[in-house]
Amino acid sequence: MSDPVGVGVIGAGAIAQIAHLVALSRMDGVEAVALCDNDLPKAQALARRFGIPDVYDDIEDLLRHSKPDAVAVCTPNHLHEVHVLTALSAGVHVLCERPLALSTEGIERVIAASEPARRTVMVGMNNRFRTDVQAVRAFLAGGELGALRSIRAGWYIFRPTGAEAGWRVRRQESGGGAMLDLGLPLIDLALWLAGCPATKRVTAAFSGGHDDEGVEESGCALILCEHDLSIFVDVSWRHVGQDERYWFDLLGADGSAALAPLRVFKEMHGTPMNVTPSGAASGEDVFSASYRAEWAHFIALVRGEVPRVSLDDQLTLQRTLDAIHRSAREGREVSL
Repeated sequence: MSDPVGVGVIGAGAIAQIAHLVALSRMDGVEAVALCDNDLPKAQALARRFGIPDVYDDIEDLLRHSKPDAVAVCTPNHLHEVHVLTALSAGVHVLCERPLALSTEGIERVIAASEPARRTVMVGMNNRFRTDVQAVRAFLAGGELGALRSIRAGWYIFRPTGAEAGWRVRRQESGGGAMLDLGLPLIDLALWLAGCPATKRVTAAFSGGHDDEGVEESGCALILCEHDLSIFVDVSWRHVGQDERYWFDLLGADGSAALAPLRVFKEMHGTPMNVTPSGAASGEDVFSASYRAEWAHFIALVRGEVPRVSLDDQLTLQRTLDAIHRSAREGREVSL
């Protein structure tokens, strides 16, 4: 039996607490060996809760003394690139929360560092691992929905403003507002399900965050890709309502699919038929299951059980996001 994969968690914020550490605690063959955060008392309290033996306030100390096989980077966005590069220089595999970096040049630096290090770098796009997403992907791969024509997606949440929002509303630390926070995973999922087509043109509009330091509170973007695919994304941090709203609809030449809840329709004998698979749901909530599946895939990469992943899709995603921000800032369509 293989030795457990030792994992160090960098950052003790919300995503580490509610997603990564919970997933790690429920997995066999994996052990959280260390936790690092610049707020040492918070890290110590979290470590006690999850039974993690070593706690540090510096990533260099964690890498030097705990010697993990891999790390999960869960720090604020502007620190992702430097923490990934630091881990790679220590010969450690990396699962990094999105985004991998705040610029195309940053992603290129990570790619350049990961190749000679011969270590896996995986970006935490947990939505790819949802059971409903996997079901839709199977329909698309089998050509059952016909040529994919358009994807329409949106996500509205209520996020407090001011001090409670923390680093997420400071542009230098976050890199963007609602479009980065909510739009990035939607755009990534759309491009991934579509087979990572190249983006050709982008038109976007934002509201809120008009000064140089602030970030957008809401925004929408129309992304025109090769193969005549269009992607439209609408996001907001300022949805005042009973619940958050999430939708993700795919329209093909011969059928359609939607997430949350999963629905799949095909044209059969000239009639739309509901072909939604009944076994796509499980007793585990979608959020928890996606992170557990994400970690299972990452550990398989670390152990060499599946081929290493390319980060070229992250370059396409970042270039698309750059074009969205430029279009919103300049008020015009941007070509790539």
